[in-house]
Amino acid sequence: MTHGGTADAGADGDSHRWAYGWRRVMLGTGMLVFPALTVGGVAHTASGTAAVAGYTSVGAFVVCYVLTSVAMARGRQRRAELLAAALTALFMAALPFAHADAFFLATVVVSCVAVLRPGWATAAVLTGTLGAVLLPWAVRPWHSGPGWFQALALLFTSLTVRAFSEIATTNRALVAARAEVARLASEAERNRIARDLHDLLGHSLTAITVKSRLAQRLAEKDPDASLAEMAAVENLSRQALADVRAAVSGYREVTLAAELARGRELLRAAGVVADLPSATDSVAQAHRELFGWVVREGLTNVVRHARATRCTVLVADTAVEIRDDGRGGGVSGQGNGKGLAGLRERVAVAGGSVEAGPLSPRGWRLRVSVPPEGRRPHDRVREGREGRAAPEVPEAREGNS
Repeated sequence: MTHGGTADAGADGDSHRWAYGWRRVMLGTGMLVFPALTVGGVAHTASGTAAVAGYTSVGAFVVCYVLTSVAMARGRQRRAELLAAALTALFMAALPFAHADAFFLATVVVSCVAVLRPGWATAAVLTGTLGAVLLPWAVRPWHSGPGWFQALALLFTSLTVRAFSEIATTNRALVAARAEVARLASEAERNRIARDLHDLLGHSLTAITVKSRLAQRLAEKDPDASLAEMAAVENLSRQALADVRAAVSGYREVTLAAELARGRELLRAAGVVADLPSATDSVAQAHRELFGWVVREGLTNVVRHARATRCTVLVADTAVEIRDDGRGGGVSGQGNGKGLAGLRERVAVAGGSVEAGPLSPRGWRLRVSVPPEGRRPHDRVREGREGRAAPEVPEAREGNS
Protein backbone atom coordinates (compact mmCIF):
# COMPACT_ATOMS: atom_id res chain seq x y z
CA MET A 1 0.00 0.00 0.00
CA THR A 2 3.05 2.22 -0.26
CA HIS A 3 3.25 5.04 -2.71
CA GLY A 4 5.89 4.74 -5.43
CA GLY A 5 6.73 4.37 -9.11
CA THR A 6 7.81 1.50 -11.33
CA ALA A 7 10.71 -0.67 -10.18
CA ASP A 8 14.04 -0.24 -11.89
CA ALA A 9 14.66 -3.16 -14.20
CA GLY A 10 18.16 -3.69 -12.92
CA ALA A 11 17.33 -3.72 -9.21
CA ASP A 12 17.19 -7.02 -7.40
CA GLY A 13 17.60 -8.66 -4.01
CA ASP A 14 15.96 -7.91 -0.68
CA SER A 15 15.91 -4.15 -1.12
CA HIS A 16 13.95 -4.50 -4.34
CA ARG A 17 11.43 -6.84 -2.72
CA TRP A 18 11.00 -4.56 0.27
CA ALA A 19 10.45 -1.55 -1.93
CA TYR A 20 8.25 -3.07 -4.60
CA GLY A 21 7.44 -6.68 -3.75
CA TRP A 22 4.95 -8.99 -2.18
CA ARG A 23 4.98 -7.32 1.24
CA ARG A 24 3.18 -4.31 -0.18
CA VAL A 25 0.61 -6.55 -1.83
CA MET A 26 0.04 -8.50 1.39
CA LEU A 27 -0.35 -5.34 3.45
CA GLY A 28 -2.78 -3.84 0.94
CA THR A 29 -4.80 -7.04 0.81
CA GLY A 30 -4.81 -7.30 4.59
CA MET A 31 -6.57 -3.95 4.83
CA LEU A 32 -9.68 -5.60 3.37
CA VAL A 33 -10.22 -7.20 6.79
CA PHE A 34 -11.61 -3.88 8.03
CA PRO A 35 -14.46 -3.62 5.49
CA ALA A 36 -15.33 -7.23 6.39
CA LEU A 37 -15.58 -6.23 10.06
CA THR A 38 -17.80 -3.32 9.05
CA VAL A 39 -20.10 -5.71 7.19
CA GLY A 40 -20.52 -7.58 10.49
CA GLY A 41 -21.41 -4.31 12.15
CA VAL A 42 -24.08 -3.59 9.51
CA ALA A 43 -25.57 -7.06 10.03
CA HIS A 44 -25.72 -6.44 13.77
CA THR A 45 -27.23 -2.94 13.77
CA ALA A 46 -29.36 -2.69 10.61
CA SER A 47 -31.98 -4.70 8.77
CA GLY A 48 -34.11 -4.47 5.67
CA THR A 49 -33.51 -1.48 3.43
CA ALA A 50 -31.04 0.03 5.90
CA ALA A 51 -28.94 -3.13 5.81
CA VAL A 52 -28.94 -3.10 1.99
CA ALA A 53 -27.81 0.53 2.01
CA GLY A 54 -25.06 -0.33 4.50
CA TYR A 55 -23.81 -3.28 2.47
CA THR A 56 -23.86 -1.14 -0.68
CA SER A 57 -21.78 1.55 1.03
CA VAL A 58 -19.22 -1.00 2.20
CA GLY A 59 -19.11 -2.65 -1.25
CA ALA A 60 -18.54 0.70 -2.93
CA PHE A 61 -15.83 1.41 -0.33
CA VAL A 62 -14.01 -1.83 -1.22
CA VAL A 63 -14.10 -1.03 -4.95
CA CYS A 64 -12.86 2.49 -4.32
CA TYR A 65 -10.10 1.18 -2.06
CA VAL A 66 -8.85 -1.23 -4.74
CA LEU A 67 -8.77 1.63 -7.27
CA THR A 68 -6.89 3.77 -4.75
CA SER A 69 -4.30 1.06 -4.18
CA VAL A 70 -3.74 0.67 -7.93
CA ALA A 71 -3.34 4.44 -8.36
CA MET A 72 -0.85 4.59 -5.49
CA ALA A 73 1.15 1.65 -6.87
CA ARG A 74 1.41 3.39 -10.25
CA GLY A 75 2.48 6.65 -8.69
CA ARG A 76 -0.63 8.59 -9.73
CA GLN A 77 -0.76 10.89 -6.75
CA ARG A 78 -3.60 13.14 -7.86
CA ARG A 79 -5.93 10.27 -8.74
CA ALA A 80 -5.13 8.49 -5.46
CA GLU A 81 -5.96 11.64 -3.47
CA LEU A 82 -9.32 12.04 -5.21
CA LEU A 83 -10.14 8.40 -4.54
CA ALA A 84 -9.10 8.84 -0.89
CA ALA A 85 -11.61 11.69 -0.66
CA ALA A 86 -14.27 9.33 -2.07
CA LEU A 87 -13.29 6.75 0.58
CA THR A 88 -13.88 9.38 3.26
CA ALA A 89 -17.37 10.11 1.88
CA LEU A 90 -18.23 6.38 1.76
CA PHE A 91 -17.05 5.94 5.35
CA MET A 92 -19.36 8.72 6.45
CA ALA A 93 -22.16 7.18 4.41
CA ALA A 94 -21.72 3.88 6.27
CA LEU A 95 -21.85 5.47 9.74
CA PRO A 96 -25.66 5.43 10.13
CA PHE A 97 -25.76 1.72 9.27
CA ALA A 98 -22.64 0.27 10.94
CA HIS A 99 -22.41 2.72 13.87
CA ALA A 100 -19.13 2.28 15.77
CA ASP A 101 -17.95 -0.48 13.45
CA ALA A 102 -17.90 2.02 10.58
CA PHE A 103 -14.65 3.29 12.10
CA PHE A 104 -12.98 0.18 10.76
CA LEU A 105 -13.42 1.88 7.38
CA ALA A 106 -11.89 5.00 8.90
CA THR A 107 -8.81 2.89 9.64
CA VAL A 108 -8.36 2.33 5.91
CA VAL A 109 -8.97 6.01 5.14
CA VAL A 110 -6.47 7.26 7.71
CA SER A 111 -3.86 4.74 6.52
CA CYS A 112 -4.22 6.01 2.96
CA VAL A 113 -3.87 9.61 4.11
CA ALA A 114 -0.75 8.72 6.13
CA VAL A 115 0.87 7.39 2.96
CA LEU A 116 -0.36 9.96 0.47
CA ARG A 117 0.05 13.03 2.67
CA PRO A 118 2.69 12.36 5.35
CA GLY A 119 2.33 15.91 6.65
CA TRP A 120 -1.31 15.24 7.48
CA ALA A 121 -0.66 11.85 9.09
CA THR A 122 -0.60 13.02 12.72
CA ALA A 123 -3.76 15.09 12.44
CA ALA A 124 -5.58 12.29 10.58
CA VAL A 125 -4.61 9.66 13.15
CA LEU A 126 -5.64 11.84 16.11
CA THR A 127 -8.93 12.84 14.49
CA GLY A 128 -9.80 9.25 13.58
CA THR A 129 -8.85 7.88 17.00
CA LEU A 130 -10.79 10.52 18.93
CA GLY A 131 -13.77 10.10 16.60
CA ALA A 132 -13.83 6.34 17.17
CA VAL A 133 -13.79 6.89 20.94
CA LEU A 134 -16.18 9.80 21.28
CA LEU A 135 -18.73 9.54 18.46
CA PRO A 136 -20.31 6.19 19.50
CA TRP A 137 -20.56 7.51 23.06
CA ALA A 138 -21.97 10.90 21.98
CA VAL A 139 -24.69 9.49 19.66
CA ARG A 140 -27.18 8.17 22.21
CA PRO A 141 -29.49 6.34 19.76
CA TRP A 142 -26.61 3.94 18.97
CA HIS A 143 -26.83 2.62 22.55
CA SER A 144 -23.07 2.03 22.78
CA GLY A 145 -20.18 3.37 24.75
CA PRO A 146 -16.79 4.63 23.53
CA GLY A 147 -15.37 2.63 20.62
CA TRP A 148 -12.14 1.65 22.29
CA PHE A 149 -11.52 -1.39 20.13
CA GLN A 150 -12.11 0.52 16.89
CA ALA A 151 -9.92 3.38 18.12
CA LEU A 152 -7.02 1.05 18.98
CA ALA A 153 -7.35 -0.73 15.64
CA LEU A 154 -7.26 2.61 13.81
CA LEU A 155 -4.30 3.94 15.82
CA PHE A 156 -1.97 0.97 15.57
CA THR A 157 -2.86 0.02 12.00
CA SER A 158 -2.33 3.52 10.64
CA LEU A 159 0.98 3.84 12.52
CA THR A 160 2.12 0.48 11.15
CA VAL A 161 1.20 1.44 7.60
CA ARG A 162 3.00 4.76 7.96
CA ALA A 163 6.13 3.02 9.28
CA PHE A 164 6.03 0.51 6.43
CA SER A 165 5.66 3.34 3.94
CA GLU A 166 8.77 5.07 5.30
CA ILE A 167 10.73 1.82 5.16
CA ALA A 168 9.65 1.23 1.56
CA THR A 169 10.58 4.80 0.62
CA THR A 170 13.99 4.37 2.24
CA ASN A 171 14.56 1.10 0.44
CA ARG A 172 13.57 2.62 -2.89
CA ALA A 173 16.20 5.29 -2.23
CA LEU A 174 18.72 2.55 -1.37
CA VAL A 175 17.91 0.68 -4.58
CA ALA A 176 18.48 3.88 -6.56
CA ALA A 177 21.68 4.60 -4.61
CA ARG A 178 23.02 1.10 -5.24
CA ALA A 179 22.30 1.46 -8.96
CA GLU A 180 24.10 4.81 -8.99
CA VAL A 181 27.08 3.38 -7.10
CA ALA A 182 27.27 0.50 -9.57
CA ARG A 183 27.11 2.95 -12.48
CA LEU A 184 29.84 5.14 -11.01
CA ALA A 185 32.02 2.11 -10.27
CA SER A 186 31.59 0.89 -13.83
CA GLU A 187 32.42 4.33 -15.18
CA ALA A 188 35.48 4.60 -12.95
CA GLU A 189 36.69 1.19 -14.11
CA ARG A 190 36.23 2.18 -17.76
CA ASN A 191 38.19 5.37 -17.13
CA ARG A 192 40.94 3.41 -15.38
CA ILE A 193 41.23 0.98 -18.26
CA ALA A 194 41.21 3.80 -20.82
CA ARG A 195 43.89 5.70 -18.89
CA ASP A 196 46.08 2.63 -18.43
CA LEU A 197 45.75 1.58 -22.05
CA HIS A 198 46.67 5.06 -23.20
CA ASP A 199 49.76 5.16 -21.01
CA LEU A 200 50.83 1.59 -21.74
CA LEU A 201 50.20 1.52 -25.49
CA GLY A 202 51.41 5.07 -26.01
CA HIS A 203 54.80 4.21 -24.59
CA SER A 204 55.08 0.76 -26.18
CA LEU A 205 53.93 1.82 -29.65
CA THR A 206 56.22 4.83 -29.58
CA ALA A 207 59.15 2.58 -28.69
CA ILE A 208 58.18 0.10 -31.43
CA THR A 209 57.97 2.92 -34.00
CA VAL A 210 61.35 4.37 -33.03
CA LYS A 211 63.09 1.00 -33.03
CA SER A 212 61.52 0.00 -36.35
CA ARG A 213 62.86 3.17 -37.97
CA LEU A 214 66.26 2.55 -36.43
CA ALA A 215 66.25 -1.02 -37.76
CA GLN A 216 65.44 0.27 -41.26
CA ARG A 217 68.36 2.69 -41.14
CA LEU A 218 70.70 -0.07 -39.94
CA ALA A 219 69.48 -2.71 -42.39
CA GLU A 220 72.08 -2.00 -45.08
CA LYS A 221 74.99 -0.79 -42.96
CA ASP A 222 74.76 -3.20 -40.01
CA PRO A 223 72.35 -6.13 -40.57
CA ASP A 224 73.19 -7.71 -37.22
CA ALA A 225 72.31 -4.55 -35.33
CA SER A 226 69.12 -4.26 -37.40
CA LEU A 227 68.13 -7.81 -36.46
CA ALA A 228 68.80 -7.01 -32.81
CA GLU A 229 66.51 -3.99 -33.01
CA MET A 230 63.77 -6.05 -34.63
CA ALA A 231 64.14 -8.67 -31.91
CA ALA A 232 63.67 -5.84 -29.41
CA VAL A 233 60.55 -4.78 -31.33
CA GLU A 234 59.18 -8.30 -30.99
CA ASN A 235 59.86 -8.28 -27.25
CA LEU A 236 58.19 -4.89 -26.94
CA SER A 237 55.13 -6.18 -28.78
CA ARG A 238 54.87 -9.18 -26.47
CA GLN A 239 55.32 -6.98 -23.43
CA ALA A 240 52.67 -4.55 -24.72
CA LEU A 241 50.19 -7.41 -25.12
CA ALA A 242 50.93 -8.62 -21.60
CA ASP A 243 50.56 -5.08 -20.27
CA VAL A 244 47.19 -4.64 -21.98
CA ARG A 245 45.91 -7.89 -20.49
CA ALA A 246 47.16 -6.84 -17.06
CA ALA A 247 45.57 -3.40 -17.38
CA VAL A 248 42.19 -4.86 -18.30
CA SER A 249 42.32 -7.32 -15.40
CA GLY A 250 43.49 -4.60 -12.99
CA TYR A 251 46.82 -6.20 -12.10
CA ARG A 252 49.19 -3.90 -13.95
CA GLU A 253 52.31 -3.14 -11.88
CA VAL A 254 54.55 -0.19 -12.78
CA THR A 255 57.85 0.50 -11.03
CA LEU A 256 60.12 3.52 -11.26
CA ALA A 257 63.26 1.46 -11.81
CA ALA A 258 61.70 -0.49 -14.68
CA GLU A 259 60.38 2.66 -16.35
CA LEU A 260 63.77 4.37 -16.10
CA ALA A 261 65.40 1.35 -17.74
CA ARG A 262 62.83 1.31 -20.52
CA GLY A 263 63.04 5.07 -20.90
CA ARG A 264 66.83 4.94 -21.24
CA GLU A 265 66.48 2.42 -24.07
CA LEU A 266 63.70 4.44 -25.72
CA LEU A 267 65.73 7.66 -25.64
CA ARG A 268 68.78 5.86 -26.99
CA ALA A 269 66.81 4.47 -29.91
CA ALA A 270 65.38 7.93 -30.61
CA GLY A 271 68.83 9.51 -30.63
CA VAL A 272 68.23 11.57 -27.47
CA VAL A 273 71.04 11.93 -24.92
CA ALA A 274 69.65 10.68 -21.59
CA ASP A 275 70.53 11.98 -18.14
CA LEU A 276 68.65 9.50 -15.96
CA PRO A 277 69.14 8.44 -12.33
CA SER A 278 71.13 5.28 -11.88
CA ALA A 279 69.25 4.35 -8.70
CA THR A 280 65.82 4.94 -7.16
CA ASP A 281 66.63 4.30 -3.50
CA SER A 282 65.97 7.94 -2.64
CA VAL A 283 62.29 7.59 -3.58
CA ALA A 284 59.89 6.32 -0.93
CA GLN A 285 58.37 2.92 -1.72
CA ALA A 286 54.86 4.41 -1.63
CA HIS A 287 55.73 6.83 -4.45
CA ARG A 288 57.64 4.57 -6.81
CA GLU A 289 54.66 3.31 -8.80
CA LEU A 290 53.27 6.82 -9.30
CA PHE A 291 56.69 8.17 -10.28
CA GLY A 292 57.01 5.25 -12.71
CA TRP A 293 53.83 6.43 -14.47
CA VAL A 294 55.21 9.98 -14.54
CA VAL A 295 58.47 8.85 -16.14
CA ARG A 296 56.61 6.69 -18.67
CA GLU A 297 54.30 9.52 -19.75
CA GLY A 298 56.98 12.19 -19.71
CA LEU A 299 59.57 10.28 -21.74
CA THR A 300 56.94 9.09 -24.22
CA ASN A 301 55.97 12.72 -24.85
CA VAL A 302 59.63 13.74 -25.21
CA VAL A 303 60.17 11.15 -27.95
CA ARG A 304 56.86 11.85 -29.65
CA HIS A 305 56.65 15.61 -29.62
CA ALA A 306 59.71 17.41 -28.28
CA ARG A 307 62.28 16.90 -31.08
CA ALA A 308 64.83 17.12 -28.28
CA THR A 309 68.52 16.23 -28.29
CA ARG A 310 68.82 15.84 -24.52
CA CYS A 311 66.48 14.72 -21.74
CA THR A 312 67.09 14.83 -17.99
CA VAL A 313 65.15 13.05 -15.22
CA LEU A 314 65.56 14.23 -11.63
CA VAL A 315 64.10 12.28 -8.71
CA ALA A 316 63.79 12.91 -4.99
CA ASP A 317 61.76 11.50 -2.14
CA THR A 318 58.72 13.64 -2.90
CA ALA A 319 59.18 14.82 -6.48
CA VAL A 320 60.15 13.76 -9.96
CA GLU A 321 61.02 16.13 -12.79
CA ILE A 322 61.58 15.58 -16.50
CA ARG A 323 63.28 18.23 -18.65
CA ASP A 324 64.14 18.33 -22.33
CA ASP A 325 65.70 20.84 -24.69
CA GLY A 326 63.14 20.39 -27.42
CA ARG A 327 60.73 22.80 -29.02
CA GLY A 328 58.64 23.17 -25.85
CA GLY A 329 55.26 23.05 -27.57
CA GLY A 330 53.10 20.71 -29.57
CA VAL A 331 50.75 18.18 -28.08
CA SER A 332 52.67 17.62 -24.89
CA GLY A 333 53.33 21.28 -24.47
CA GLN A 334 49.71 22.22 -24.27
CA GLY A 335 49.15 20.14 -21.15
CA ASN A 336 45.67 19.11 -22.30
CA GLY A 337 46.36 15.74 -23.90
CA LYS A 338 44.77 12.56 -22.60
CA GLY A 339 48.10 11.35 -21.24
CA LEU A 340 48.67 14.37 -19.02
CA ALA A 341 44.99 14.41 -18.04
CA GLY A 342 45.26 10.81 -16.88
CA LEU A 343 48.52 11.64 -15.10
CA ARG A 344 46.85 14.51 -13.26
CA GLU A 345 44.15 12.10 -12.09
CA ARG A 346 46.72 9.68 -10.72
CA VAL A 347 48.62 12.43 -8.95
CA ALA A 348 45.44 13.96 -7.51
CA VAL A 349 44.59 10.63 -5.86
CA ALA A 350 47.98 10.75 -4.11
CA GLY A 351 47.34 14.35 -3.00
CA GLY A 352 50.09 15.71 -5.22
CA SER A 353 50.38 18.37 -7.90
CA VAL A 354 51.50 18.49 -11.53
CA GLU A 355 53.42 21.36 -13.10
CA ALA A 356 54.03 21.44 -16.85
CA GLY A 357 55.42 24.34 -18.83
CA PRO A 358 58.13 25.64 -21.16
CA LEU A 359 61.71 26.34 -20.16
CA SER A 360 63.80 29.31 -21.25
CA PRO A 361 65.26 29.64 -23.82
CA ARG A 362 63.82 26.34 -25.07
CA GLY A 363 62.61 23.04 -23.76
CA TRP A 364 59.89 21.70 -21.56
CA ARG A 365 59.56 20.68 -17.93
CA LEU A 366 57.16 18.22 -16.31
CA ARG A 367 57.26 18.12 -12.50
CA VAL A 368 55.18 16.07 -10.10
CA SER A 369 55.30 16.70 -6.35
CA VAL A 370 53.63 14.59 -3.66
CA PRO A 371 53.36 14.93 0.13
CA PRO A 372 56.06 13.14 2.15
CA GLU A 373 55.27 9.55 3.04
CA GLY A 374 52.91 9.31 6.02
CA ARG A 375 51.45 12.80 5.58
CA ARG A 376 47.83 13.33 4.65
CA PRO A 377 47.01 15.18 1.42
CA HIS A 378 45.13 17.93 3.25
CA ASP A 379 48.25 18.69 5.31
CA ARG A 380 49.97 19.64 2.07
CA VAL A 381 47.01 21.75 1.04
CA ARG A 382 47.10 23.58 4.36
CA GLU A 383 50.82 24.27 3.97
CA GLY A 384 50.17 25.61 0.47
CA ARG A 385 47.64 28.04 1.90
CA GLU A 386 50.22 29.19 4.41
CA GLY A 387 52.61 30.02 1.59
CA ARG A 388 55.13 27.20 1.91
CA ALA A 389 56.69 26.00 -1.31
CA ALA A 390 57.18 22.36 -2.30
CA PRO A 391 60.76 21.17 -1.92
CA GLU A 392 62.93 21.47 -5.01
CA VAL A 393 64.56 18.39 -6.48
CA PRO A 394 68.22 18.46 -5.45
CA GLU A 395 70.67 18.43 -8.34
CA ALA A 396 72.74 15.82 -6.52
CA ARG A 397 70.04 13.29 -7.46
CA GLU A 398 70.96 13.41 -11.14
CA GLY A 399 72.51 10.40 -12.74
CA ASN A 400 74.09 9.80 -16.12
CA SER A 401 73.55 6.95 -18.49
